[in-house]
Amino acid sequence: MFIGEFEHNIDDKGRLIMPAKFREELGKEFVVTKGLDGCLFVYSLEEWSSIENTIHSKPMTSVSSRKFMRFFFAGAANCEVDKQGRILLPSNLREYAQLKKEVILAGVSSRIEIWSKDRWNDSNEFSADEMDSIAEDMAELGIFI
Repeated sequence: MFIGEFEHNIDDKGRLIMPAKFREELGKEFVVTKGLDGCLFVYSLEEWSSIENTIHSKPMTSVSSRKFMRFFFAGAANCEVDKQGRILLPSNLREYAQLKKEVILAGVSSRIEIWSKDRWNDSNEFSADEMDSIAEDMAELGIFI
């Protein structure tokens, strides 16, 4: 399980240090793809295979299924960690997530999310009342915290 929040910089060549805590769980090779909310999703190969099987079980006759498959799979890239603990993020993924220099890597249970620092800050501004309301909605779905 991935948890925690880390701030790192992308260098001029598009390389990003993957925190050691995350590298241990990801292994040497993993998948990075376009995520939702304007970030990137990072999955271990095992988790990626599970997601792939789930998505492939959806009907090809569904326009939404086909569009999501294109978005999710065409944007994906296999990544490997180099000897310095860095990964090279392809330019198309950096552009999609508007990653410039400062990024946030967030552990979100079964995946890691990579955000531009500005987007991360903007998307995580919640008041206590807003979070209480979100928690209520989650409880109605049977998810309790």
